[in-house]
Amino acid sequence: MVVVIFRSRLREEFAGQYQAKAMEMLELARAMPGFISIKTFAADDGERVSLVEFDTIEHLEAWRDHPEHREAQRLGRERFYSEYRLVVCEPIRDYGYKRGEGVEPKE
Repeated sequence: MVVVIFRSRLREEFAGQYQAKAMEMLELARAMPGFISIKTFAADDGERVSLVEFDTIEHLEAWRDHPEHREAQRLGRERFYSEYRLVVCEPIRDYGYKRGEGVEPKE
């Protein structure tokens, strides 16, 4: 699995245009091979954090390089974001707990 941490701040004046483009990109991402999930959170200070999961780096790179996503990236830099930072990670350890199922570390 590959996890992308995308931290950003939006420019207020383009919020409406951003929402439309974000929904379009969400649908496109969900249709990409290897896509697992995305969750987005907003902090009180306006920072947004999205956690995106793909099954392999190759599938993530295919998403990164998709022509419609490339255009959205350009619009993000030119219009939508006042700042952003993107970090790509591969988990060192992955385990969890779900009531009734116990803890199962994966190493």
